Amino acid sequence: MKNKEEDFYKSLRIKINKWVKSDEGNTHKYVEYILVTPDFFYVLWQLMLDERIPYEFKMKVGLVVAYFISPIDLIPEAVVGPIGYLDDVALSAGLLNKMMEDSGDIVEEHWKEVSDINLLKLIKSILKVVDNLIGRGMWDRLRGKFDI
Repeated sequence: MKNKEEDFYKSLRIKINKWVKSDEGNTHKYVEYILVTPDFFYVLWQLMLDERIPYEFKMKVGLVVAYFISPIDLIPEAVVGPIGYLDDVALSAGLLNKMMEDSGDIVEEHWKEVSDINLLKLIKSILKVVDNLIGRGMWDRLRGKFDI
């Protein structure tokens, strides 16, 4: 990872770990999903750089990475704190789910660099509750914007 992206990844991990130790964070019902936020960012960044990933997916991955980094999104982290990453997590899970069909081994390869959690099981778990995480209307808008 290059410096700017690595800094984003590290600061994101620090911010979320600090939040998890707070009263709000350690009791939040979706804390397990917020905790994987930095790992999803890392995997997406690696997939964007991976030459084995088809151009169509690289474009989508690049857009999702930009969404991650952007301070302006549907649930702004600057306003609501780490809970605001739930839309980023949902969007990442949707895209990674779609990518697993065509490039699953490559996605898994990058995932294993950061976590030993079963990625497909995690993705399916997130997508199962996505309407509760961010709301049906918001999920439909995100899926439409990113064609996932």
